[in-house]
Amino acid sequence: MARLEDIDALMREELIELECPEFDDDPWVTAPALADCRVAVISTAGLQRRGDRPFELGTADYRVILGETVAEDLIMSHVSTNFDRAGYQQDMNVCFPIDRLNELAEEGVIGSVAKFHYSFMGATEPEEMEAPTRQLAGLLKADDVNAVLLVPI
Repeated sequence: MARLEDIDALMREELIELECPEFDDDPWVTAPALADCRVAVISTAGLQRRGDRPFELGTADYRVILGETVAEDLIMSHVSTNFDRAGYQQDMNVCFPIDRLNELAEEGVIGSVAKFHYSFMGATEPEEMEAPTRQLAGLLKADDVNAVLLVPI
């Protein structure tokens, strides 16, 4: 990831001036104990399995990634002149920490790891993602997921 001071002055100003969305309600609920959590990963790294349809710039849809997917079968579609892929190329857990979750489940820190995980394309307007995320919520419930690890890229 590029450091703010290394980004072109015009782009830096635009990023600094970005407005954060405000919400009218409080979405937080009391979470279960970690040992009782079934956890899924939701990343905005634009990850897809080989053979899946690539992400397009600004798209609000997501891709499903099976928990047993190996690093060699994942492709990153995230495109930005300000994004350094070196960390992901060395260890997919930077953007998709599935190995770390599996370790936590084996150690009993978390209850279990979901069968399915998801990736969106970063830099998409949050309002455009509302419909896909509502659909995704149903998929998470069907997989008995009660906690997600959000990995913003």
